[in-house]
Amino acid sequence: MQDMAVFGGRAHPELTKEICAELGLAPSQVTLTRFANDCLQVQLDQDCRERDVYLVQPLTAPVQEHLVELLLMSDAARAASAARITAVVPHYSYARSDKRDGPQISLGGRLVADLLKTAGVEHVLTMTLHSPQVNGFFSMPVDNLNALREFAGHLRRYDLSQTTVVSPDLGNAKEADAFARMLEAEVAFGVKQRFADGRVSISHVIGPVAGRDAIVLDDEIAKGSTVLELLDRLRELGPRSIRVACTHGLFSNGSLQTLAEQEDVLEIVCTNTVPLPAGPVPDKLRVLSVAPAFARAMARIHRG
Repeated sequence: MQDMAVFGGRAHPELTKEICAELGLAPSQVTLTRFANDCLQVQLDQDCRERDVYLVQPLTAPVQEHLVELLLMSDAARAASAARITAVVPHYSYARSDKRDGPQISLGGRLVADLLKTAGVEHVLTMTLHSPQVNGFFSMPVDNLNALREFAGHLRRYDLSQTTVVSPDLGNAKEADAFARMLEAEVAFGVKQRFADGRVSISHVIGPVAGRDAIVLDDEIAKGSTVLELLDRLRELGPRSIRVACTHGLFSNGSLQTLAEQEDVLEIVCTNTVPLPAGPVPDKLRVLSVAPAFARAMARIHRG
């Protein structure tokens, strides 16, 4: 790709390398300096003048550190006269801050979008935003990819004739319905309530589950409390088998091991939008690469 440069931050260098391999490019180098007062400085070690610049950086823990790094990379590219700056943010974690559901609450999803604009970002490429309205927080074009094709390609190796795609709540209902149509499967939804102390309750599941193969589809698994609650409700209905699929496998607080220990969960499927947490990888886990999807999108953006 002529006149195209791909820089990766420290959040997920493996994904940056995979994307560049798909594009037939070498990743451009970034030098990051931390001063004695803990401030960061970023230097892009490749000429950006009149080039199409892509900055790959999912917002993973430590989120604030990686966010500032992304902002500084964009500022450096703008100062170097880049023709266009696209932030490739496979996991936009602040998308969860998408509404004011209480008094005096910040709206982080919109604020971070404004910060990206201020830093010089002109285009955002991401995957599976937590809710559709987050698109409206950005004052620049946003391409919101999904991993449904990757999930479908993996799951079609199994018999799907008696399959039900299960969404943990109504917020993920449209994506679950679209995925069920891809698999020619049924769809079901959990009725979820979240309490102020962080507890989650799913009172019941609407849709055909008894005697069927259930595929739980969620956008993100962090602590895993929602999925574990949903598994309890599904067991009451007697599914034939259970698989769990999520786009962003954050798996904090040992939730990956907890899910893997559920005897009736045959498989846990996620993508590599974020790096896996440190520790042993359970045999039940399957990680699907979204590097080809991002590389295709970047190539098409570059070519107009």
